[in-house]
Amino acid sequence: MGLETYEGALRYLFTSTDYEKMQRVRYNADTFSLDRMGRLLEALGSPESRFESIHVAGTKGKGSTAAILHALALECGLKAGLYTSPHLVDIRERIRVGWEDISREDLRRLIEAARPHIDRMRTEGDAPTFFEIFTALAFRHVADVRVDLAIVETGLGGRLDATNVLKPQVSVITAISLDHTYQLGDSLAAIAREKAGIVKRGVAVVCQPQPAEAVAVIEDACRRVSSPLVRVGQDVTYVWAPAAAGGRLSVRTPRARYEGLFLPLMGEHQAVNAATAIAAAELAGPLGERLSPERVRSALARVRWPGRMEYVPGRPDLLLDGAHNRASMERLFEAVSRHFASRRIVVVFGCAADKNVDGMLTVLAGLGAPLVFTRTDNPRAASPADLRERFERLGGEEAEAIPDVRAALRTAGEKAGPDGLVLVCGSLYLVGEVKGLLASVDSAGAERRSPRKRGG
Repeated sequence: MGLETYEGALRYLFTSTDYEKMQRVRYNADTFSLDRMGRLLEALGSPESRFESIHVAGTKGKGSTAAILHALALECGLKAGLYTSPHLVDIRERIRVGWEDISREDLRRLIEAARPHIDRMRTEGDAPTFFEIFTALAFRHVADVRVDLAIVETGLGGRLDATNVLKPQVSVITAISLDHTYQLGDSLAAIAREKAGIVKRGVAVVCQPQPAEAVAVIEDACRRVSSPLVRVGQDVTYVWAPAAAGGRLSVRTPRARYEGLFLPLMGEHQAVNAATAIAAAELAGPLGERLSPERVRSALARVRWPGRMEYVPGRPDLLLDGAHNRASMERLFEAVSRHFASRRIVVVFGCAADKNVDGMLTVLAGLGAPLVFTRTDNPRAASPADLRERFERLGGEEAEAIPDVRAALRTAGEKAGPDGLVLVCGSLYLVGEVKGLLASVDSAGAERRSPRKRGG
């Protein structure tokens, strides 16, 4: 398989085992191996040892928190990298230096250079997974371009995640809730133990508010390795108020007060993420030394994190959010009720079959809005007809099942009317597909007036 072109390199990469697209994968040292990840990194020159990092784990908010940290680092004049997953439209979104995604040619070269080592490991019967390979490529890239700091989000869990080879300057644990229960456990304590696996000896931990059973696990993990614990909601506090297309907030940490902040991300949960990011930034070596209220104010105003209550104006307007478990759906609709209280809302929903589907559908049934169920082409996606049947069993009304995403958007737009709001949620993969549809319209030079204009 030739790697002379970007497309050829991606085809080679996608021949690796991809647990992101599998419904039933056990989270253990056989399938998720830090030893295997270590061997791959060693073959690539141990790049993980050549840059400083902040490591972010959690169930909800870890991507947004990482994006805010990245904006803070850039505003403070650092050459900063950002590694997140999954992507929405283009795989290059996962690796960013400065404000730019990795170039196609840089990614192609990285895959080409790694191929002999990947092939050797496959021959030896210990083939690295897609996520392990991509994480190794990301680490090699940020090391090669000599970033001052990399913000790294875990993929799944924490303890056995491929990113957990890092020795960061700060570890961050965002909100924990029930998700990936087949892999991580069916209790908050079990999931917290996996997330707290990123805690390293002597490395400070910034933790968001958690249910009591999760807090106990995280406190014990920090105590056992003498890691200072900073708790948002206690050591770090905030005041937030909704504003047009975002929120206004102030944050108080043990070191400073940050007043008059505006964050262009909607929902109070984003204020929690901002407070968490600021507290972590204060503890991160050269970033903490450069932090000031003025720089924090400027950085937060520049944050962009697509697919998280992302507002797309049109007739009707769209709101795109990757909420994909019960807790995140509850937060989403709480935020929607604050920001769009007077709008007629129609929901386009699709999710993975291995999620807590009934939990999310229960939240949707309580909303009382019309529903259009759809699906992406991801093998994990739930059947729209099955979603509608389960929704109706839970007391939901006015729902349709339309497998084609473009057609689902068109129907939702007709139901909402030109002054309504179409809310797309349930899966980042669904949000990514919708963004791809929007981008295809934009690239053709067409103006988006309503989903109906996209044809189909």
